[in-house]
Amino acid sequence: MLVAAAVCPCPPLLVPAVAAGAAPELDAARAACADAVGLLAASRPDLLVVVGPADQDGRGPYPQGAPGSFAGFGVDLRARLGAPEPDGDARGDGAAREERELPPSLAVAAWLLERADWSDAPVEGLGVGEPLEAARCAEAGRELGGRADRVALLVMGDGSACRTLKAPGYLDERAAAFDEGVASALGAADTRALMALDTELASELKAAGRAPWQVLAGAAEGAGLAGRLLYDDAPYGVGYFVAVWS
Repeated sequence: MLVAAAVCPCPPLLVPAVAAGAAPELDAARAACADAVGLLAASRPDLLVVVGPADQDGRGPYPQGAPGSFAGFGVDLRARLGAPEPDGDARGDGAAREERELPPSLAVAAWLLERADWSDAPVEGLGVGEPLEAARCAEAGRELGGRADRVALLVMGDGSACRTLKAPGYLDERAAAFDEGVASALGAADTRALMALDTELASELKAAGRAPWQVLAGAAEGAGLAGRLLYDDAPYGVGYFVAVWS
């Protein structure tokens, strides 16, 4: 059963080494993410599942210890999804695991967990594709919620990328209202509102978090969790949210 969830943005710029001189611009978001991960630890989960957007080649599941890299963003930095399982090499599968790297969203999550010295529960990762229908997202979430008696989710995803003229997707007048709806739903742990997000509109606005948020909505069905919004801003014309459900 889902006992807690944290929602965080997933731009590689969240990692200071990637952001370089622009790192201070996301200090508030990093602090909010740290608080959200701390809440997950306080929930005493039996299992933590990290969920984030991924393309066709990067979908999960990913085992504990799966590696991620920021080399594609010009930085020689790696992160692992939780501490590597101590018996991985003993099973002879360590080399195979090294070959399959985390998608960027889960690499950012792995960095957040390393930053928090996460050791509170086993960790797994799941990448979900942007086109995945809402019903299938919810179904995946329900399956995750049933994985253990006490399941926590770290859900990575960004809002619209069309908030300003300099945004990656240029300015779209619909973006602000879309992000306002997302922020409200995340802050209120409103699973119905998340499930009602328009898949086509989210795609047009380049909102990479739609599918992961709907996985969260499925996992939270019947859990009776309350939400709290910790961060809501669009420093680069992209909607970034941090929320906690418990």
